[in-house]
Amino acid sequence: MSESNWLSEFPEMDRSDLRVIRKTLDGAYRDFSREYGDLIESLFDPLLTFLVWFEKLLLSTPWIIVLGVCTALIYAASRSWKLALGCFTSLILIGYFGMWEDTMRTLSIITVCTMLAILMGIPIGIAMARSNRVQSVVTPLLDVMQTMPAFVYLIPVVMLLGIGKIPGLIAVVIYAIPPVIRLTNLGIRLVDKEVLEAATAFGANKHQRLLGVQLPLAMPTIMAGINQTIMMALSMVVIASMIGVKGLGQPVLKSITNQYFTLGLLNGLAIVALAILFDRASQAYAKRTQTHLGELAHD
Repeated sequence: MSESNWLSEFPEMDRSDLRVIRKTLDGAYRDFSREYGDLIESLFDPLLTFLVWFEKLLLSTPWIIVLGVCTALIYAASRSWKLALGCFTSLILIGYFGMWEDTMRTLSIITVCTMLAILMGIPIGIAMARSNRVQSVVTPLLDVMQTMPAFVYLIPVVMLLGIGKIPGLIAVVIYAIPPVIRLTNLGIRLVDKEVLEAATAFGANKHQRLLGVQLPLAMPTIMAGINQTIMMALSMVVIASMIGVKGLGQPVLKSITNQYFTLGLLNGLAIVALAILFDRASQAYAKRTQTHLGELAHD
């Protein structure tokens, strides 16, 4: 059936009603953003202050100190000299090719986004694990968040809060938070019921079972969720740069619009290097945690 014939199947009145509905919704959202945009934006002022402070801290700290701290953190998480050496070499190359400041800006927003995703995602995952009703409500929302094109997140956020760090941060968190919620829920639900019954038999209450048994045993699965959250946050760096988030994404976006191959390639490789370091360090930490818990269970 041709497009004209397909459209003719719908009465003109129905199509005009649809246009009226769209205009009404658009107008209502614009009115809402004009009326409450400043108030909502003011709620994020403490978060913006912290983000700006953390970014300035990374930029103002001598590069040798940042290099040492990052390498030490990677080694502490992975216990791997090879990965620590890879972190050291990657950051040296990033600085050599003039991408240090953009990398620090990207590192600051990814760190803050990951912290927010963890602080919000783990409690939501715990609530889902404890209640099938909560799970039935939250799961469709997570499905929408994971399947909705990332650009769509930017439309209402930019209309409400304008262009800047906070809209970009909100878009990144919305896109990146589903894995940590899903895997926290899954990890807690997979804890052996016999272990919980044993804890109850020893007099542990619900709160003690959660903190002393369920969360430690679910930690490897939760760490896998945190790992995926970091990867998804990094994948949003370029898209977030479209609304004013400075970092490695802006040179990539500039290289796309101006066809600067080398600029885009180098900054893209810097994003890949960060992703590999985060990925390997978090996976190694999760494996060490799982091994440690296995040894305790064996003892």
